[in-house]
Amino acid sequence: MDLEAGFVEADELAGVLLDLAVPHEDVNALVAGRDQLLDDPARRALLGRRLRELTRDIGEIGKGPERGFLGEETGVPGVSGVPAPEAARQDWRFPVYVFVAALPHIRAYHRARGVPDDVARRTLADLGRQMAVHRRRHGHGGLLGPRWLSLHFRGELYQLGRLQFQRARLDEPTGAAVAAAGYPAGPGDGVLNLHIADFSGPLSPEACDRSLALAREFFARHYPEETYAVAECRSWLLDGQLAAYLRKDAHIVRFQDRFRPISHGHAEPEDAVPVDFVFGDPGLPVAGLPRRTSLERAVGDHLRGGGHWYVRHGWFPL
Repeated sequence: MDLEAGFVEADELAGVLLDLAVPHEDVNALVAGRDQLLDDPARRALLGRRLRELTRDIGEIGKGPERGFLGEETGVPGVSGVPAPEAARQDWRFPVYVFVAALPHIRAYHRARGVPDDVARRTLADLGRQMAVHRRRHGHGGLLGPRWLSLHFRGELYQLGRLQFQRARLDEPTGAAVAAAGYPAGPGDGVLNLHIADFSGPLSPEACDRSLALAREFFARHYPEETYAVAECRSWLLDGQLAAYLRKDAHIVRFQDRFRPISHGHAEPEDAVPVDFVFGDPGLPVAGLPRRTSLERAVGDHLRGGGHWYVRHGWFPL
């Protein structure tokens, strides 16, 4: 087998998928497709190449695969007897198999770093979360953002409580702002990028405080050679326009209050981003967006009134 490690046995695959929080509706299709994949020499070889690309320089910041490494070539059209639309729908399985094949590599890396099993499990379970997001949006099996998940399977990102923390480097504008504010960091130095996972409960100040406390301890213990003086975030949740629609003590407003804003020049509207995050599908017609919660009303009413939403960038000292 053209793989750096033997692929998981068929009778063990379902359990591995459940450990990765893969939706139950998708497990049987993945188990059924395993032998089909491994019996095809060309696709088995492709699996090996993508595995090596994913795990090369594992743990190194910014050395993961390029965009498209699990792109259109991962489909299975041409399977005998499978109609073209159904063959296209099966494309989603290949990236999942690549991440399953990477498990021995990332878990060995975690063990070498002393990463607790519960942290590793919750981090890698983002695979299942992204599959659940896809199913919510499209109504069938699939995987959103394979390249995003490469961060988890390379040891660059960890789920610590409510928030995810990505080991990264300060860019020029942010690093210059941090240095000008008197903190011991500048362009090229370490920074923890914050990410807000879906299906993870409220973004309460208490939950964020716990996550930050966990992160300070985690990275000091498991990456003692790296220094993280600041955290940063790029998100539509930092768009200051939200404060005009939400209460001052709303969780999102309190989250915004943690950050010092950074400008990266003229920003283009990204209206589909909040529509996707709040309603589950970036293509939903604005006119019909629900108004059940204060956040739904904020996002929809702002767009219906001719406004736009922007992804903003901010940082704060750790």
